[in-house]
Amino acid sequence: MLEVKNISKSFEEKKVLSDINAVFEPGKVNMIIGQSGSGKTVLLKCIVGLHVPESGEILYDNRNFLQMKKKEINNLRREQGMLFQGSALFDSMTVLENVMFPLNMFSSDTRKKRRERALFCLERVDLTGAENKYPSEVSGGMQKRVAIARAIALNPKYLFCDEPNSGLDPKTSLVIDALVRDITKEYNMTTVVNTHDMNSVMGIGDHIIFINSGVKEWEGNKDGIFTSLNENLNKFVFASDLFKDVKHAHMSNMEG
Repeated sequence: MLEVKNISKSFEEKKVLSDINAVFEPGKVNMIIGQSGSGKTVLLKCIVGLHVPESGEILYDNRNFLQMKKKEINNLRREQGMLFQGSALFDSMTVLENVMFPLNMFSSDTRKKRRERALFCLERVDLTGAENKYPSEVSGGMQKRVAIARAIALNPKYLFCDEPNSGLDPKTSLVIDALVRDITKEYNMTTVVNTHDMNSVMGIGDHIIFINSGVKEWEGNKDGIFTSLNENLNKFVFASDLFKDVKHAHMSNMEG
């Protein structure tokens, strides 16, 4: 289980996060939602160690990340898988070499075993046969799948995804969502997804927190979104006519 307690973060004079508390559970797709500039990306970066908060605790199975020494942090890195917004693949490496990268850094297995593990992960994301291609030779959706294969190469306990559907068409987004959901359940990972894609939230979100102007204003599940009285959440979620119609249909079904 991953827990953040009383996390606050400022940049110069500006407070970006104010006293954030949240629990992210294993086997669930935990979503952090909010509009651009809300602080959700800063929160995710604090959780993975790219930013250091001024106060609070970040607990990985009751281990305080903010008090860890270098060796402990390196051990924790083996438990973390990360899917970055732009895939962040190495252009000069083949698909297989990209997936092997974290294995080469952290695994003590033989090269043969590392290669077998990388090939297995590519098979898991339906990319068998693409291992010798370079990122520039595959589509954006395939690049995201390569990034997912790389993220799960070390069989992590925690998976972090920053806007995983950014730049993808709706059909490909559904494929990526399904992969994230299925891998989370299959490996009982604690998955944290930072997104403003409401299709993704309604499709695979198990546990959702809404951040507005650096403050956690709401927490719940998909059904709770439809009945929430939080004005800012409603403005964010139901800004489009599509989701207004979805809400109306959902409420009608509940009344029926």
